[in-house]
Amino acid sequence: MSGTTEVAELYSTVEESARQLGVACSREKVWPILTAYGDTFAHEATVVAFRVATALSHVGELDCRFTTHPTERDPYGLALVNGLVAPVNHPVGALLPDIQERCPVESYAIDFGVAGGFKKIYSFFTPADLQELSKLAGIPSMPSGLAENVDFFAAHGLDDRVGVIGIDYPHRTVNIYFNDVPDECFERKTIRSMLAEIGLPEPSERLLTLGREAFGLYVTLSWDSSRVERICYAVTTTDLTALPVRIEPEIEKFVRSVPRGDADRKFVYGLASSPEGEYDKLESHYKWKPGVMDFI
Repeated sequence: MSGTTEVAELYSTVEESARQLGVACSREKVWPILTAYGDTFAHEATVVAFRVATALSHVGELDCRFTTHPTERDPYGLALVNGLVAPVNHPVGALLPDIQERCPVESYAIDFGVAGGFKKIYSFFTPADLQELSKLAGIPSMPSGLAENVDFFAAHGLDDRVGVIGIDYPHRTVNIYFNDVPDECFERKTIRSMLAEIGLPEPSERLLTLGREAFGLYVTLSWDSSRVERICYAVTTTDLTALPVRIEPEIEKFVRSVPRGDADRKFVYGLASSPEGEYDKLESHYKWKPGVMDFI
Protein backbone atom coordinates (compact mmCIF):
# COMPACT_ATOMS: atom_id res chain seq x y z
CA MET A 1 0.00 0.00 0.00
CA SER A 2 1.34 3.42 -0.93
CA GLY A 3 1.20 6.19 1.64
CA THR A 4 2.42 3.99 4.55
CA THR A 5 4.91 6.61 5.71
CA GLU A 6 2.33 9.37 5.43
CA VAL A 7 -0.16 7.31 7.48
CA ALA A 8 2.37 6.83 10.27
CA GLU A 9 3.27 10.52 10.24
CA LEU A 10 -0.35 11.64 10.32
CA TYR A 11 -1.21 9.23 13.13
CA SER A 12 1.72 10.58 15.15
CA THR A 13 0.46 14.13 14.56
CA VAL A 14 -3.10 13.17 15.52
CA GLU A 15 -1.94 11.43 18.68
CA GLU A 16 0.31 14.30 19.79
CA SER A 17 -2.37 16.91 19.07
CA ALA A 18 -4.87 14.95 21.15
CA ARG A 19 -2.35 14.71 24.00
CA GLN A 20 -1.75 18.47 23.93
CA LEU A 21 -5.51 19.02 24.18
CA GLY A 22 -6.00 16.44 26.92
CA VAL A 23 -8.16 14.28 24.65
CA ALA A 24 -7.93 10.50 24.74
CA CYS A 25 -6.83 9.20 21.33
CA SER A 26 -8.06 5.69 20.52
CA ARG A 27 -5.48 3.95 18.32
CA GLU A 28 -7.85 1.03 17.76
CA LYS A 29 -10.34 3.43 16.16
CA VAL A 30 -8.01 5.89 14.40
CA TRP A 31 -5.40 3.58 12.89
CA PRO A 32 -7.87 1.44 10.86
CA ILE A 33 -9.38 4.61 9.35
CA LEU A 34 -6.02 5.98 8.27
CA THR A 35 -4.86 2.66 6.83
CA ALA A 36 -8.15 2.03 4.99
CA TYR A 37 -7.67 5.26 3.04
CA GLY A 38 -3.87 5.20 3.31
CA ASP A 39 -2.98 5.77 -0.33
CA THR A 40 -4.80 9.10 -0.25
CA PHE A 41 -2.20 10.75 2.00
CA ALA A 42 0.58 10.52 -0.56
CA HIS A 43 -1.52 12.48 -3.07
CA GLU A 44 -0.43 16.11 -3.46
CA ALA A 45 -4.02 17.38 -3.65
CA THR A 46 -5.13 15.79 -0.39
CA VAL A 47 -6.39 18.23 2.23
CA VAL A 48 -6.10 17.39 5.95
CA ALA A 49 -7.69 19.49 8.68
CA PHE A 50 -8.34 19.32 12.41
CA ARG A 51 -11.48 20.65 14.08
CA VAL A 52 -12.90 21.32 17.53
CA ALA A 53 -16.27 22.62 18.68
CA THR A 54 -17.38 24.09 21.99
CA ALA A 55 -20.78 22.35 22.17
CA LEU A 56 -21.24 20.06 25.16
CA SER A 57 -21.59 17.06 22.84
CA HIS A 58 -18.08 17.74 21.48
CA VAL A 59 -16.29 17.85 24.84
CA GLY A 60 -13.39 15.38 24.93
CA GLU A 61 -13.15 15.07 21.15
CA LEU A 62 -10.81 16.21 18.39
CA ASP A 63 -11.94 15.71 14.80
CA CYS A 64 -9.74 15.10 11.79
CA ARG A 65 -10.95 15.25 8.19
CA PHE A 66 -9.31 14.56 4.85
CA THR A 67 -10.13 14.36 1.16
CA THR A 68 -9.83 10.96 -0.51
CA HIS A 69 -7.99 9.83 -3.63
CA PRO A 70 -8.54 8.29 -6.08
CA THR A 71 -11.88 10.04 -6.32
CA GLU A 72 -13.59 7.25 -8.26
CA ARG A 73 -13.31 4.91 -5.28
CA ASP A 74 -16.48 4.45 -3.20
CA PRO A 75 -15.65 5.74 0.30
CA TYR A 76 -18.75 4.22 1.93
CA GLY A 77 -18.08 0.80 0.45
CA LEU A 78 -14.52 1.02 1.73
CA ALA A 79 -15.77 1.95 5.20
CA LEU A 80 -18.11 -1.06 5.20
CA VAL A 81 -15.45 -3.51 4.00
CA ASN A 82 -13.03 -2.32 6.67
CA GLY A 83 -15.58 -2.42 9.47
CA LEU A 84 -15.49 1.34 10.05
CA VAL A 85 -19.28 1.46 9.84
CA ALA A 86 -21.77 -1.35 10.29
CA PRO A 87 -24.46 -2.21 7.72
CA VAL A 88 -27.73 -0.64 8.82
CA ASN A 89 -31.37 -0.94 7.90
CA HIS A 90 -31.77 2.83 7.87
CA PRO A 91 -31.84 5.49 5.11
CA VAL A 92 -28.46 6.83 6.28
CA GLY A 93 -26.85 3.74 4.77
CA ALA A 94 -28.51 4.27 1.39
CA LEU A 95 -28.01 8.02 1.06
CA LEU A 96 -24.51 8.14 -0.42
CA PRO A 97 -25.26 5.46 -3.07
CA ASP A 98 -28.45 7.35 -3.93
CA ILE A 99 -26.50 10.61 -4.30
CA GLN A 100 -23.86 8.91 -6.45
CA GLU A 101 -26.58 7.55 -8.73
CA ARG A 102 -28.24 10.92 -9.27
CA CYS A 103 -25.58 13.62 -8.85
CA PRO A 104 -22.17 14.38 -10.42
CA VAL A 105 -19.94 14.01 -7.34
CA GLU A 106 -16.50 15.48 -7.96
CA SER A 107 -14.71 14.33 -4.79
CA TYR A 108 -15.16 12.99 -1.26
CA ALA A 109 -13.86 13.59 2.24
CA ILE A 110 -13.83 11.58 5.47
CA ASP A 111 -14.31 12.84 9.03
CA PHE A 112 -13.38 10.98 12.21
CA GLY A 113 -12.94 11.68 15.91
CA VAL A 114 -9.81 10.60 17.77
CA ALA A 115 -12.05 9.26 20.54
CA GLY A 116 -15.25 8.40 18.66
CA GLY A 117 -13.86 6.98 15.42
CA PHE A 118 -15.41 7.14 11.94
CA LYS A 119 -18.13 9.79 11.60
CA LYS A 120 -18.87 11.38 8.22
CA ILE A 121 -18.49 11.20 4.49
CA TYR A 122 -18.71 14.40 2.43
CA SER A 123 -19.73 14.55 -1.23
CA PHE A 124 -18.39 17.60 -3.09
CA PHE A 125 -19.91 19.02 -6.27
CA THR A 126 -18.02 21.30 -8.62
CA PRO A 127 -18.49 25.06 -8.19
CA ALA A 128 -19.70 25.13 -11.80
CA ASP A 129 -22.35 22.47 -11.12
CA LEU A 130 -23.96 23.29 -7.79
CA GLN A 131 -27.00 21.12 -7.11
CA GLU A 132 -30.66 22.08 -6.85
CA LEU A 133 -32.57 21.41 -3.67
CA SER A 134 -35.59 20.11 -5.54
CA LYS A 135 -33.40 17.41 -7.09
CA LEU A 136 -31.80 16.49 -3.78
CA ALA A 137 -35.15 16.50 -1.97
CA GLY A 138 -36.37 13.88 -4.45
CA ILE A 139 -33.70 11.38 -3.39
CA PRO A 140 -35.61 8.52 -1.68
CA SER A 141 -33.26 8.22 1.31
CA MET A 142 -32.93 11.97 1.96
CA PRO A 143 -34.49 13.24 5.21
CA SER A 144 -38.00 14.53 4.49
CA GLY A 145 -37.15 17.79 6.21
CA LEU A 146 -35.27 18.91 3.12
CA ALA A 147 -38.37 18.70 0.95
CA GLU A 148 -40.48 20.33 3.65
CA ASN A 149 -38.09 23.29 3.85
CA VAL A 150 -37.40 23.79 0.14
CA ASP A 151 -39.63 26.87 0.01
CA PHE A 152 -37.76 28.40 2.95
CA PHE A 153 -34.39 27.95 1.25
CA ALA A 154 -35.72 29.10 -2.12
CA ALA A 155 -37.08 32.28 -0.57
CA HIS A 156 -33.53 33.16 0.44
CA GLY A 157 -31.98 32.38 -2.94
CA LEU A 158 -30.46 29.05 -1.90
CA ASP A 159 -32.48 26.65 -4.03
CA ASP A 160 -29.67 25.97 -6.54
CA ARG A 161 -26.55 26.55 -4.40
CA VAL A 162 -25.72 23.19 -2.79
CA GLY A 163 -21.97 22.54 -2.95
CA VAL A 164 -21.46 19.77 -0.41
CA ILE A 165 -23.50 17.11 1.39
CA GLY A 166 -22.13 15.62 4.61
CA ILE A 167 -23.54 12.38 6.03
CA ASP A 168 -23.01 11.72 9.75
CA TYR A 169 -23.39 7.97 10.25
CA PRO A 170 -23.36 7.58 14.06
CA HIS A 171 -25.66 10.58 14.63
CA ARG A 172 -27.78 9.88 11.54
CA THR A 173 -27.87 13.46 10.36
CA VAL A 174 -27.17 15.25 7.08
CA ASN A 175 -25.42 18.58 6.52
CA ILE A 176 -26.34 20.64 3.47
CA TYR A 177 -23.63 23.19 2.56
CA PHE A 178 -24.49 26.20 0.41
CA ASN A 179 -21.98 27.94 -1.87
CA ASP A 180 -22.20 31.33 -3.60
CA VAL A 181 -24.67 32.40 -0.93
CA PRO A 182 -26.46 35.69 -1.71
CA ASP A 183 -25.03 38.59 0.30
CA GLU A 184 -28.48 39.33 1.68
CA CYS A 185 -28.37 36.08 3.68
CA PHE A 186 -25.56 37.53 5.79
CA GLU A 187 -27.28 40.77 6.66
CA ARG A 188 -28.28 41.14 10.29
CA LYS A 189 -32.00 41.40 9.62
CA THR A 190 -31.93 38.35 7.35
CA ILE A 191 -30.02 36.24 9.86
CA ARG A 192 -32.61 37.17 12.48
CA SER A 193 -35.52 36.35 10.20
CA MET A 194 -34.04 33.07 8.94
CA LEU A 195 -33.44 31.78 12.45
CA ALA A 196 -36.91 32.84 13.54
CA GLU A 197 -38.51 31.13 10.54
CA ILE A 198 -37.00 27.78 11.42
CA GLY A 199 -37.64 28.09 15.15
CA LEU A 200 -34.07 28.72 16.33
CA PRO A 201 -33.20 31.17 19.14
CA GLU A 202 -32.63 34.88 18.61
CA PRO A 203 -29.03 35.27 17.38
CA SER A 204 -26.41 36.77 19.65
CA GLU A 205 -24.44 39.86 18.74
CA ARG A 206 -21.44 37.59 18.10
CA LEU A 207 -23.37 35.56 15.53
CA LEU A 208 -24.73 38.65 13.81
CA THR A 209 -21.25 40.21 13.66
CA LEU A 210 -19.49 37.10 12.39
CA GLY A 211 -22.32 36.29 10.01
CA ARG A 212 -21.87 39.60 8.25
CA GLU A 213 -18.42 38.45 7.11
CA ALA A 214 -19.34 34.82 6.34
CA PHE A 215 -18.53 33.13 3.04
CA GLY A 216 -21.03 30.30 3.41
CA LEU A 217 -23.54 28.55 5.60
CA TYR A 218 -24.83 25.06 6.17
CA VAL A 219 -27.79 23.43 7.85
CA THR A 220 -28.28 20.12 9.64
CA LEU A 221 -31.24 17.79 9.09
CA SER A 222 -32.18 14.40 10.54
CA TRP A 223 -34.63 11.61 9.82
CA ASP A 224 -36.27 12.09 13.22
CA SER A 225 -37.78 15.51 12.56
CA SER A 226 -38.83 17.78 9.70
CA ARG A 227 -37.22 20.82 11.27
CA VAL A 228 -33.84 22.33 10.48
CA GLU A 229 -31.83 21.30 13.53
CA ARG A 230 -28.86 23.67 13.19
CA ILE A 231 -27.52 26.43 11.00
CA CYS A 232 -23.88 27.50 10.91
CA TYR A 233 -22.21 30.61 9.47
CA ALA A 234 -18.50 30.37 8.61
CA VAL A 235 -15.60 32.66 7.73
CA THR A 236 -12.08 31.89 6.52
CA THR A 237 -8.96 33.61 7.81
CA THR A 238 -5.22 33.22 8.17
CA ASP A 239 -5.23 35.45 11.26
CA LEU A 240 -7.70 34.69 14.06
CA THR A 241 -6.93 38.00 15.74
CA ALA A 242 -8.43 39.74 12.71
CA LEU A 243 -11.87 38.21 13.33
CA PRO A 244 -14.54 40.64 14.52
CA VAL A 245 -15.48 38.44 17.51
CA ARG A 246 -13.74 37.24 20.65
CA ILE A 247 -12.24 33.74 20.46
CA GLU A 248 -13.26 31.30 23.20
CA PRO A 249 -10.50 29.91 25.48
CA GLU A 250 -11.09 26.35 24.20
CA ILE A 251 -10.43 27.58 20.67
CA GLU A 252 -7.24 29.37 21.68
CA LYS A 253 -5.97 26.17 23.32
CA PHE A 254 -6.75 24.24 20.13
CA VAL A 255 -4.77 26.71 18.02
CA ARG A 256 -1.76 26.36 20.32
CA SER A 257 -1.93 22.57 20.36
CA VAL A 258 -2.61 21.55 16.75
CA PRO A 259 0.36 21.83 14.35
CA ARG A 260 0.38 23.10 10.83
CA GLY A 261 1.95 21.17 8.02
CA ASP A 262 2.26 24.04 5.54
CA ALA A 263 3.95 27.42 5.81
CA ASP A 264 0.65 29.30 5.45
CA ARG A 265 -1.90 28.41 8.08
CA LYS A 266 -5.57 28.69 7.22
CA PHE A 267 -8.60 28.57 9.51
CA VAL A 268 -12.32 28.17 8.98
CA TYR A 269 -14.22 29.62 11.94
CA GLY A 270 -17.92 29.11 12.41
CA LEU A 271 -20.75 29.91 14.79
CA ALA A 272 -23.66 27.49 14.89
CA SER A 273 -27.18 28.10 16.17
CA SER A 274 -29.13 25.19 17.65
CA PRO A 275 -32.16 24.85 19.96
CA GLU A 276 -29.71 24.38 22.86
CA GLY A 277 -27.87 27.62 22.04
CA GLU A 278 -24.91 28.78 20.01
CA TYR A 279 -21.46 27.23 19.89
CA ASP A 280 -18.12 27.78 18.16
CA LYS A 281 -16.30 25.62 15.62
CA LEU A 282 -12.76 26.02 14.38
CA GLU A 283 -11.05 24.08 11.65
CA SER A 284 -7.30 24.36 11.19
CA HIS A 285 -5.81 23.17 7.92
CA TYR A 286 -2.81 20.89 8.41
CA LYS A 287 -2.37 20.19 4.71
CA TRP A 288 -4.11 22.41 2.21
CA LYS A 289 -3.99 23.32 -1.46
CA PRO A 290 -5.27 26.69 -2.80
CA GLY A 291 -8.48 26.28 -4.75
CA VAL A 292 -9.71 23.29 -2.77
CA MET A 293 -13.14 23.78 -1.21
CA ASP A 294 -13.27 24.60 2.49
CA PHE A 295 -14.63 21.80 4.63
CA ILE A 296 -16.85 23.52 7.11
